[in-house]
Amino acid sequence: MANLMSWLSKAGNWHNEAPKSPWGSGGSGDNGGSGNGGSGDGKGGSGGGPRNPWSFPPEGRRPRGGGGGSGGSGSGGGGGPFEDLFRRMGGGGLPVPPGGTRLWSLVVVGLLLVWVIFTSFHTIGTRERGVVTTLGRYSGTLSPGVQFTLPAPFQLVEIVDVGSVNTEKFPESGPNLMLTGDQNIVDLAYSVNWYISDATDYSFQIKDPRETVKDTAESAMRAVIATTTLTEAIGEGQGRISADVQAAMQKILDEYHSGIRIQSVALTKASAPEQVDDAFKAVQAAQQGASAARNNANGYAQQVIAVAEGEAAEFDKIYEQYKAAPQVTRRRLYYETMEQVLAKTNKTIVEAPGVTPYLPLPGLRPDAGKAQQGDQK
Repeated sequence: MANLMSWLSKAGNWHNEAPKSPWGSGGSGDNGGSGNGGSGDGKGGSGGGPRNPWSFPPEGRRPRGGGGGSGGSGSGGGGGPFEDLFRRMGGGGLPVPPGGTRLWSLVVVGLLLVWVIFTSFHTIGTRERGVVTTLGRYSGTLSPGVQFTLPAPFQLVEIVDVGSVNTEKFPESGPNLMLTGDQNIVDLAYSVNWYISDATDYSFQIKDPRETVKDTAESAMRAVIATTTLTEAIGEGQGRISADVQAAMQKILDEYHSGIRIQSVALTKASAPEQVDDAFKAVQAAQQGASAARNNANGYAQQVIAVAEGEAAEFDKIYEQYKAAPQVTRRRLYYETMEQVLAKTNKTIVEAPGVTPYLPLPGLRPDAGKAQQGDQK
C-alpha cells in the first residue's frame, strides 16, 4: 500500500510538469506570458506545444501549454490525473492521512499478522486429522491438538473426520430389482456403514469418496445376488449375502487405496416383486411349517431313543443277575410280572391244601364293601 501511495505522488508530479515539446523550447509572450512549446500573443497569452496525454481535459477551455496569465509567468494545469478524478467526483483530491507512509505501513503489517495467525495455526480435534499440502504437494498429516504450518497459500490444511461412521442406504427411492442365480427377480433394500481409516489416501486417491462407496456397493451386491437363489435371498441366506458383499467391497476399495473401511452391510428388505409377493409368502410359510414339523419329529425320536436305551440298560443289568443265579432271578421276575398283572383284576387265588381258610369276602373285594353300604342305605 505504501508503494501504491508513492507511485500516485510521482504520477501527480509528472502531471504538474509542463510537457516538453519535441521542437524545442517555446517563445515568450509580449507581456511576459511564457510557456514551454509556444508563446502567447498578448497579455495572458497561452503557451502552445503538445498536450500531456495523461491529463484529464477540463470542462470548457483550458490552456494547452504552460501559458501564463495576465502580467506574469504562466504555469501548467494543476493536479495529477487521480486528483482530477477525485476533484471531478467531488472529493477534492486524494485524502492524505496524518503520518502518511508510516500509517499505511502499520496497516499493512497488521493485515499481514492477522493473515499469518489465521492461516498458520490449526486446531485438530480428537476425531480428526489434518492433511497438509505444500504448494499443492502432500507434505504430512497433523495429529490432534494445536498445530502450526506455513501461512496460506504456501501450506494448506484439509481437516478430515476419521472418527465418524457414515451410512449409505440403497435404494434412495423406489424398488431395487436384481437378478438371482436361478433366474428370478428379488427386490432388495440394504445399508452400508463405513468410516475413514487413512486420511491421506482418502484425500488424494479418490475424487468423490461417497460416490465411490455407493458404486462399489451396487456392484458387489449384484455380483453376490447373481450367485444366490431367490429362496436364499428372501430366507436363510441373508447373513451370508451380507458377509460376502462386505468382503467384496473391501477388496475393491483396498485396490483403489481409498483409505475407507467397510464396517457392516445389512439387508433391510428382501422380497419378491409385488406381482408375485403373495405366492412367495405362501411358499415361505410352507417352508416354515415343514421346518417346525422336522423339529417336532426330531424331538420325538430323541425321546423314544432315550426310553429304549434306558430299557436296554435295565435288561442288561437283569441279565447279569440271571447269569449269576438263574433260578432266583427267574422266580423274582415271575413274581414281579404276576404282581403287575393281578393288581388290575378282582380275582382272589388261595392255594393251601388240607386247610380250610377263612376268607372275609367283603374285605377281599374293595368294591364289595361299597356295594353293601349302598344296599343298607
